[in-house]
Amino acid sequence: MSRVLLVTSAVGGVIRYTGKWLNLTMVYIAGELQRQGHDVSIYDAAINNHGILQISKKILDYRPDVVLTTAGTSSMGTAAEILAAAKRVLGNVTTVIGGIYPTLRYQEVLDLYPAIDFVVRGEGDLTFSELVNVLESNKSLDGVAGIAYISQGQVKVTAERPLIKNLDSLTPAWDLLEWRDYTYYIFPGSRLGVVSTSRGCGKSCWDCTQIRLKLRCWRARSVESVTAEIEMLVREFELDVILIANELSTRDQARWTKILDWLITKKLDVKLLVESTAADIIRDKDIIQKYKRAGIVHILMGIGPNTIGARKTEINKVISTGIGRAVNILDNAGIISELFCLIERPEENIEKIRMSSEMAKLYSPDFVHFACNPLWNHPDLGRGEFLEHLTSDYYRYCYGDSPATVSVRTSQSEIERCYEEYYFGKLKEWAGLRPGFKRDYIGRYMRLLTNYSYIAERIPQLKPFLFGPRKSTPIRYMP
Repeated sequence: MSRVLLVTSAVGGVIRYTGKWLNLTMVYIAGELQRQGHDVSIYDAAINNHGILQISKKILDYRPDVVLTTAGTSSMGTAAEILAAAKRVLGNVTTVIGGIYPTLRYQEVLDLYPAIDFVVRGEGDLTFSELVNVLESNKSLDGVAGIAYISQGQVKVTAERPLIKNLDSLTPAWDLLEWRDYTYYIFPGSRLGVVSTSRGCGKSCWDCTQIRLKLRCWRARSVESVTAEIEMLVREFELDVILIANELSTRDQARWTKILDWLITKKLDVKLLVESTAADIIRDKDIIQKYKRAGIVHILMGIGPNTIGARKTEINKVISTGIGRAVNILDNAGIISELFCLIERPEENIEKIRMSSEMAKLYSPDFVHFACNPLWNHPDLGRGEFLEHLTSDYYRYCYGDSPATVSVRTSQSEIERCYEEYYFGKLKEWAGLRPGFKRDYIGRYMRLLTNYSYIAERIPQLKPFLFGPRKSTPIRYMP
């Protein structure tokens, strides 16, 4: 039996200013390691804002045989530093990393970071545990699918691991979490969890990393598995807010309706935050009250470049048949709506960014976020090359070594202008809100947003709404 320490390197998955969110990937990896009989600990250094000295002390105190972490593009440097610290304090410890960036750039990762022994490529739930088993038994690494490592000075890559078909077979290690660490700030004192009901996607967006990771195949957990997990989290760990992650959790209407009906019947008094799509919301317009009765209070929808890049002559059509209609359905049901506008095409320009701002105003969700990749005006980017720059040049940009060909000032200024215009336009609507759930929810959300951004300074009229003298109404859990 090996001692394994899982250390988080970054807060990921959702916008961090609204709460403290658990790393679901670590929970799944730990569950499989537990099932194999290993002594496992999850150390959420990222959520606790622990620096390298605190992380080093934890590693020294726990004295693991293996230290695992994961990394995205912007957290690769931090993840590598954590594993280097493990080598410094323990010497012969085995270090393993997984995640999007290492999967796509394993050659670069192994070349640049000598403290990293193994890269796990793709879905790591089964690969991590199999690797630990093989290391423990001193068997050949050739049979461990989905890894990369250096052997005799050369990077060796094993066969790709097939995607996990039966997601119900996985057993997340919920018992290893320090639940007091996780909360949704909008509901003070709440205990927050994350449930994944499916994986993958059947779409073919050219700029999505899932294509390169070969994770497009959509796989869903059974209704029985999802509902049993939600009930267990609420009753055993006393969760009162849960994020239903993966925007395609609502894809299968029959399956999704069974989950809603179960939630209504159980009356668990849990608040649900859901990622979904405009198409699914419109499809479910006749049962939207089930969403509310099931406890759904907030729905996040994404807008990709294809939608934002629509020609001006298509705006009315898009509004009447797509996202704008979905927002109206949610608004009429008393459910908070949020849009995430992704502006990332290489040919993106100021006119298209302005277009996204105008379309967001027409959609008029309760909240909107704009994101523009800093490589938006890279002169040499083609469709096939975009992800190479996203994973390599963008990483260097994040750490201050920006290529000369990348200009971010104009795009950042335009993004700030989108935020300023959007939320300035919402003031009149918000001023007319009656005291109650929605006004309190929006007020708390925007106070959190202004703590992490320039919005309060750019829109001084927001301050009376957010901080002005008025009778405080304690926020209620349900509208």
